[in-house]
Amino acid sequence: MLTQYTKEFRYNLKLAAPVMLGMLGHTFVGLIDNIMVGQLGTAQLAAVSLGNSFMFIAMSLGIGFSTAITPLVAEADGEGNFNSGKSALKHGLFLCTVLSIILFLIILAAKPIMYLMKQPVEVVELAIPYLDLVAFSLIPLIVFQAFKQFSDGLSMTKYPMYATLIANVVNIVLNYVLIFGKFGFPQMGIVGAAIGTLISRFVMVAFLWILLRAKAKSKAYVTAIKLFVLDSKMLRKIIYLGFPSALQMFFEVGIFTAAIWLSGILGKNPQAANQIALNLASMTFMVATGLSVAAMVRVGNQKGLHQYRELKRIALSILLLTFIIEVIFAIFFVAFNTLLPQMYLDVNDVANLVDNNEVILIASELLLIAALFQISDGIQVVVLGALRGLQDVVIPTIITFIAYWIVGFPVSYYLGLYTEYANSGIWLGLLAGLTVSAILLYIRFKILSDRMIATGSVLDK
Repeated sequence: MLTQYTKEFRYNLKLAAPVMLGMLGHTFVGLIDNIMVGQLGTAQLAAVSLGNSFMFIAMSLGIGFSTAITPLVAEADGEGNFNSGKSALKHGLFLCTVLSIILFLIILAAKPIMYLMKQPVEVVELAIPYLDLVAFSLIPLIVFQAFKQFSDGLSMTKYPMYATLIANVVNIVLNYVLIFGKFGFPQMGIVGAAIGTLISRFVMVAFLWILLRAKAKSKAYVTAIKLFVLDSKMLRKIIYLGFPSALQMFFEVGIFTAAIWLSGILGKNPQAANQIALNLASMTFMVATGLSVAAMVRVGNQKGLHQYRELKRIALSILLLTFIIEVIFAIFFVAFNTLLPQMYLDVNDVANLVDNNEVILIASELLLIAALFQISDGIQVVVLGALRGLQDVVIPTIITFIAYWIVGFPVSYYLGLYTEYANSGIWLGLLAGLTVSAILLYIRFKILSDRMIATGSVLDK
């Protein structure tokens, strides 16, 4: 019986691997940024963390909204309906572009909030010029996401990966040159990291479009796009799917962002430690995100084919694969919890030895908790992908809000600020929210898939 699920592992990994590598590429850039910036000091690392916390919120809305494109394209591809697939891309691209500009302007307007958040003044003053440039990079990033989600919907998952890898190379080179002032360039510190991020994201979207235009399967989709000739019905459909999906990601990213802010109240060293642990946990989360896209695409395809029993079997096979992988990551974090944080800081820096040792100690404790929530985090994001493949978005949005903000955040707030657990207490709240989310989302998927199998049709959700 188990073989009916394990036999899907190879194809699931084949479909998900390019997405994983592409997402890991995004996170790897953050890893390199953090390691390079960490050499400048804990205040600079905390400033990048604070600046990126605003970006994470905006990115969650933009990326979450763009996921509406994938199930629509996947279903159209399953049905062989080119016009519907191109319409989904065009309208999704238009809405993502508009949203990216709005989010950029909101971040610029929100900068003064940093001074009201009880963050270290030194950290805030370093974060603001960094945020100015990184905020503008939202525009090419979210436009890239529109093309990426379209490409994923056609099961052409490797091309966004290629674009991301090229952008990573550009970003790493520019970071090295601009952060430290190499080859005659001025030493710009964390502002140099922001410039590298901005340029690399423009390169990323341009390169992906060139790749898609060169492929026979996607060329007709991405050329001759009449971006301002719009159909209100398709706009409403994407908004209906995209807005709840954006909220789902916003609620999850929001609680991790709250963890950054809460740790900032505890001081610059706890905030720097939080950034290290969060960056490492993000690396493993990107693997689950790749499997989530595989679930979204494969469930969307089976929905288009009206193969509901196969739909459930395939989704469960991806969940089983995710569980196995996340257990391996959990073991890895436990085994190397004291060693991994040392990559981010100069342990031989005598002048900052006390600060660096404190950051490493706190981060190593957080990684033990991160090991525990690997499984919950992986399962919840994969089930969420399967539900998006079913185009079921409203109830999952309510579930994520309850899990993260009714359960998770109060635990983080109380244990983090009012008990001796401090940073560890903040992360125990994350663990609680992710676990509740995983359980409730799975129950939702089981109910819907069982109903479809029983009736032979998609029911009103």
